[in-house]
Amino acid sequence: MSGLLGADPKYPYVGRFAPSPTGPLHAGSLVAALASWLDARAWELNHPGSKSRWLVRIEDVDTPRCVPGADQFILQQLADCGLISDAAPVWQSQRTHLYQLALDQLLERGNAYPCGCSRKEVQEALAANGIAHARHDELIYPGTCRHGLNGKPARAWRFAAPAGWLHWHDRRLGAQQQDVSEQVGDFVLRRADGYFAYQLAVVVDDAEQGVTHVVRGEDLADNTPRQILLQRALDLPTPRYLHTPLVRGADGEKLSKQNGARAVDTSDPLVALNAAAALLELPAMTGTKGEALAAWVQVWADRFVRAQT
Repeated sequence: MSGLLGADPKYPYVGRFAPSPTGPLHAGSLVAALASWLDARAWELNHPGSKSRWLVRIEDVDTPRCVPGADQFILQQLADCGLISDAAPVWQSQRTHLYQLALDQLLERGNAYPCGCSRKEVQEALAANGIAHARHDELIYPGTCRHGLNGKPARAWRFAAPAGWLHWHDRRLGAQQQDVSEQVGDFVLRRADGYFAYQLAVVVDDAEQGVTHVVRGEDLADNTPRQILLQRALDLPTPRYLHTPLVRGADGEKLSKQNGARAVDTSDPLVALNAAAALLELPAMTGTKGEALAAWVQVWADRFVRAQT
């Protein structure tokens, strides 16, 4: 895809942590941040003479949900814990020209199309076809506008998902598969309100920043096949993926900002880091945060990097 910077040969490994500034980091966010940072440093430890990079990207593409000041608070929380980006952080809201470039290319290649359906119309179409839909489940788009708008104005733009199973390997979860066309349908690339969707933005950003390894929470694992399809459609490389265990609240639900997860207290960084490390099944550490991070890098290198080199 033209217009993207792509991989830097000086850095065979490029990882990233990409929080959404809809609130401060909570316990689950810090687990993903720590895991991604450790993976980058462990790779470098096991490849003497090679360099890795760990980047921070603020995923504020869903601007209406972002909380003013949350981005800077997140960066401070990371800095408190010794997790500092190897390059200046970037903000998705400043990169929409790259997303439009990608969408234009997908349209030119016939991989995307305009859609005039409202959410209510999608629900009605599914019901008419006898497809039940739970309240919080993702709507499986039935392809109503794939062959034309039928006189309706375009509201959103969707990816034309090819039929068939997509297989990929997760470094922690192992072999994975999904039929995107059947289980998700033609997913949105640009929303009716004009904002670009996460799926497109993350694919473009990872390619433009030369990301080779993605380490993130397991709740995002089912996004991976959609992103792989977009990578293939845009002639972009596919990173290696590792999805970390979910952090759950007392009610058993995934810990998230939406269900009131509290901000991580980083006033004592070692306490916060040890809590995150425990959820990654890493041993508790004493001493300074720097000493703890160095020790965990060695453990991570043995567990996830050396065994897969």
